[in-house]
Amino acid sequence: MPISPERDARVVTLTLVAISTALSLIIFTIPLTTINAVTQDLHLTAGEIAWIMSGMPLGCAVGLLTSGALGDTYGRKKVFLGGLLVTVAASVVAALAESGLVLIMARVVQGLGNAGVMACGLGLIGQVYHGEERTRATAIWAASLGSGVAIGPILASICLSLGGWQAIQWVAAIASAALALASLKPLPKSERIPEKIDLLGSILMMAGMAFLLSALTQLRMGISAEPILMLFVSVVLIIAFCFLELRVRNPIIQLDLFRRADFVGATLAAFASGAGVLSIMTMVPTVLERSLGISPLFAATILLAWSAITVVAALAAQYLPRSLSARNRVVLGMVGCIFGQLLLLMMSGDYIWPIALPGLFVSGVANGILNASLGHAAVESVPVERVAMGSAANNTARYLGSAIGITVSAVLISNAGPSARSLGWQEAVLATTGFSVLGLLVMLLLARRSARKSMPA
Repeated sequence: MPISPERDARVVTLTLVAISTALSLIIFTIPLTTINAVTQDLHLTAGEIAWIMSGMPLGCAVGLLTSGALGDTYGRKKVFLGGLLVTVAASVVAALAESGLVLIMARVVQGLGNAGVMACGLGLIGQVYHGEERTRATAIWAASLGSGVAIGPILASICLSLGGWQAIQWVAAIASAALALASLKPLPKSERIPEKIDLLGSILMMAGMAFLLSALTQLRMGISAEPILMLFVSVVLIIAFCFLELRVRNPIIQLDLFRRADFVGATLAAFASGAGVLSIMTMVPTVLERSLGISPLFAATILLAWSAITVVAALAAQYLPRSLSARNRVVLGMVGCIFGQLLLLMMSGDYIWPIALPGLFVSGVANGILNASLGHAAVESVPVERVAMGSAANNTARYLGSAIGITVSAVLISNAGPSARSLGWQEAVLATTGFSVLGLLVMLLLARRSARKSMPA
């Protein structure tokens, strides 16, 4: 049976977006297996190490909402391509960096570039796919998230052995440039919103998120007046942003979306996913390297028991019973993540690396289902002309959650000291599991409230 040109165009769009999304996650994971080599080469301080780990999440979280608004207003294709080109430039700077400060700035700009890719990539999928086809397409998009996390640490380790820590940055630059060229013609154009972008709102939101994530990064080095002041400034800026958004015609985020239970549920679940399972999985390779003395490549290979299974589970999620609602799929994924996280408590005291596998496997299955469900909910819970906004809000929540979860985990593990590292790991697992449990409880409360409203009087 011949494939129609329209369907062929949709497949090309999905393929380009999925590969670009996977590349974004590959770039995100670069420090997981290269940070020791970078530290030795650039003589990094503890503060610079923390900032290199947090630089890209900061850039992504800061830029996502603005990227989504720009995409819905001026065209998702333009912002998507712009994001890839910014990533090219930032990756070249990172590869040439000769100081910690330059590398930190490059990582932040990589995050800004990938914000355009993440916000408008899922928006493009929501634009061309509908109904059951959208469910399958968002499952593939969710699988690309896991693919990037699975491939990234291994690819970075291989590049590290072949050409030093800079090699993976050159790979990122070349791949981003190739994707930008491949996307010039095939990606669909979107209708522009005939309104000016909310420039002041963008500045307030980006500044507020920057202060918030900077405070979280500084808190990893200990509690002091500086991060507390940053937190205060971030709250003031975000409150000012919310007041402004109620008054402008083309807001960065439509605050009335938070009256919709499906949007609130998807956003909170994404936050809980970032603060819960994603943040603790980010710590697994480092903990395995330090506690067992294994190589970065072997630690990255062990992590495949989570990341690779996430890919398979995301693709398989489309075959779950249709009677299972989107909200129930999210709840199912979150329950599985909680169980998998608790299994990671076995990684304490004297243990061998296979002890980590049950927790990684269970979390991988659950996280795949959760990613697929959240990707679908991100575009289904907003009006069709605001799909990039829905994607941006969902991914912002995920990155903000992961920043908080990683900060809490890093502080607990480092404060425990070398002699009590296993205790610090247990505390980190329990803390991140607590975020997942809290997200699940909120989801259930929202479902109960929604059910009450739908009941006849």
